[in-house]
Amino acid sequence: MKILVLNCGSSSIKYKLYDMTDESVLAQGGAERIGLDEAFVKVTLKDGSKEKIMHDMPSHKEGVKFVLDLLVDPKYGCLKSLDEIDAVGHRIVQGGDLFEKSCIVTPEVEKGIESLIDLAPVHNKGHLAGLRAVDALMPGTPQVTVFDNAFHSTMPPYAYLYAVPYEFYTKWHVRRYGFHGTSHRYVSQRVCEFLGVDIKTQKIITCHIGNGASVAAVKYGKVIDTSMGLTPLAGLMMGSRSGDIDPSAVTYLMQKTGMGPQEMADFLNKQSGVLGITGISSDMREIENADNEGNERAHLALQMYNYRIKKYIGAYAAAMNGVDIIVWTAGVGENQEGVRWDACSGLEYLGVKMDKERNHVRSKEQILSADDSKVKVVMIPTDEEIVIARDTRDLVEAQKK
Repeated sequence: MKILVLNCGSSSIKYKLYDMTDESVLAQGGAERIGLDEAFVKVTLKDGSKEKIMHDMPSHKEGVKFVLDLLVDPKYGCLKSLDEIDAVGHRIVQGGDLFEKSCIVTPEVEKGIESLIDLAPVHNKGHLAGLRAVDALMPGTPQVTVFDNAFHSTMPPYAYLYAVPYEFYTKWHVRRYGFHGTSHRYVSQRVCEFLGVDIKTQKIITCHIGNGASVAAVKYGKVIDTSMGLTPLAGLMMGSRSGDIDPSAVTYLMQKTGMGPQEMADFLNKQSGVLGITGISSDMREIENADNEGNERAHLALQMYNYRIKKYIGAYAAAMNGVDIIVWTAGVGENQEGVRWDACSGLEYLGVKMDKERNHVRSKEQILSADDSKVKVVMIPTDEEIVIARDTRDLVEAQKK
């Protein structure tokens, strides 16, 4: 079975084509600047090199069409015909409380995703455009939606509800949902396979630390809490997102700056976080370089960033009455040893003991803690796309039966 995985953002489309016989990647790439000038697709070639192809893509439909054209192109693709694609799997950021697991796409599912656009206006609108583009370009091809918040649907009400009038939840679905669920799901399962333990016996804290970042408490295979909230803005300090902030600080800043609600939302999502503190960049690699050169604000940003990760680890250890495994994943978590080291320092009371030499590694499955550490600290590179591909395969095969 060949499965195409699509992740359609507001102006981008990431894609991977899998042969599920051995879960090998046959083709991959990404379209950028959809609906904007100078749109392009960056394709990974068979030798591992990448090539940038300029192509006008006024909408997601044209973007998806060009991706499909590339898949059957003699140079860039690997298919003789699009008929070889058995199904398409989509990443959907916000499933609200309508979708608690992956599902086959139907008109009702599309309407459900559309009804949740207000909760994730940037993301869900792009996802829906991608779904409908495939509907138009590959009619009859099964499609599956895999929701970013679904893995977190096991949170109890006392963890996901906000302390506001209950009717806000019943009327407008205002609650904590959490995101990066596909990644948290993958690494929590994979780390147990890697260590040879049963996930149903483990208390795991998964740290998905990238430009967007979140932490989840996974107790015996089920999420009991996670740091992101109604939107991906809550929780940790991130590349350009503020993370947790006093709501009164938000209204105060709106009064002082004259910003409206959408302007303030954009400000907290795109101009805050590490970027806002340093004034340099949202890229943690650049911040570490600036810190090494003596930049005081870069140093402060790193202290804030790592401290907040540490606080969530401590909170979730308390919520689970202990922790057996701490997992690091995503761009920063997999590649920046300083962040891992600083965030885990001072957690000796939990039984965490890091190994400096083991921690000196990038994007590789590896135990980072010392042999005598009571808590296993492990790096597991994430693979959200393979989770989407597997769910798509399983649902399509089940439908055939």
